[in-house]
Amino acid sequence: MEIFLGGSGSNTESMIYQGSSSQQNGRQMDVEPSVENMTSQDYYADSYAHFGIHEEMLKDTVRTLSYRNAVYNNSHLFQDKTVLDVGCGTGILSMFAAKAGAKHVVGVDMSNIIDQAQKIITANGFADRTFFVTQLAKGDITYSLTLEITLIKGKLEDIDLPIKQFDIIISEWMGYFLLYESMLDTVLLARDKYLAPGGLIFPDTATLYLAAIEDEEYKEEKINFWDNVYGFDFSCIKDIALREPLVDTVELKAVVTNPYALKHIDLLTAKKEDLSFRAPFTLTATRNDYIHAFLAWFDISFECTHKKVKFSTGPQARYTHWKQTVFYTPDKVTVSEGEQVTGSLTCTPNARNNRDLDITIEYNAPTKPNPVTVHYKMS
Repeated sequence: MEIFLGGSGSNTESMIYQGSSSQQNGRQMDVEPSVENMTSQDYYADSYAHFGIHEEMLKDTVRTLSYRNAVYNNSHLFQDKTVLDVGCGTGILSMFAAKAGAKHVVGVDMSNIIDQAQKIITANGFADRTFFVTQLAKGDITYSLTLEITLIKGKLEDIDLPIKQFDIIISEWMGYFLLYESMLDTVLLARDKYLAPGGLIFPDTATLYLAAIEDEEYKEEKINFWDNVYGFDFSCIKDIALREPLVDTVELKAVVTNPYALKHIDLLTAKKEDLSFRAPFTLTATRNDYIHAFLAWFDISFECTHKKVKFSTGPQARYTHWKQTVFYTPDKVTVSEGEQVTGSLTCTPNARNNRDLDITIEYNAPTKPNPVTVHYKMS
């Protein structure tokens, strides 16, 4: 097996740079600390290097078993195929794909957690079939297809992968509210650049839903709390608190309207521009009650599979680490069964940080003479 790094002819299974900087091809390169040596400052810049985030995701059995079932129950789709794992993290999806019979898997992640992925994959029997590269720049690698898994540390947008076309792209790209801190734009870039004609994406569809909820008790605790803080008026904070969506679990009994499918994303055809959108909605009350907030969640489906796999992050489903997203309204809305609340939701990446979201909800209610508009920011 021959591995070439930058034409140097190095025959090494693994290349990990140590210290504050190193030389490669005459370039001075800054080297990030290993996970064991990271400080809080490093975690601020690389939050996904912290094992606790990955522990939470891996312990989310709805999430992880859905991916495993989608791969294992459709192993015929992976037999002798090339697979790209976008944002591979600890390498769990790469190992699923390899175990299902993939000819070669390339996992890419810019976080330092990929250092641990190398150890995990080695500990699980792939030691002689894995190649690990850090600080990869364009044109720096060729490799042998006798390998089974290649891990590449870097930003997908900035590197050229050793395989030019993949049969399958797999990624767990979803964030809170589906799109907050998500990697969907990177997955779409990978699709356009690397997915072979007729290739598959796991998962391939996502649907964002909206409903309205009664939540007087918690709204009183979180929002109206600022009206009187130990006898002092802190109400200037109330507006700020209102505009920060809350990620939390909501009981199904709190939902007072039918859900509305707000946005559907087909990963085979979606464009980056589709991630900025304005979507109308109509919510029909299922009982006489009050509305204190809007509630959003998403469903994920592996439609390309022979044995379909789907999961939901909604209040009617089993717990997931994504929970649901709550958007409190300035005032409560009175609704009777059958009445409708209509409006629109606008979502755009924040101009200063595209991982954050600017969300605007405009709505009309039977008891409100004029439309109400609220601007939220997920950050």
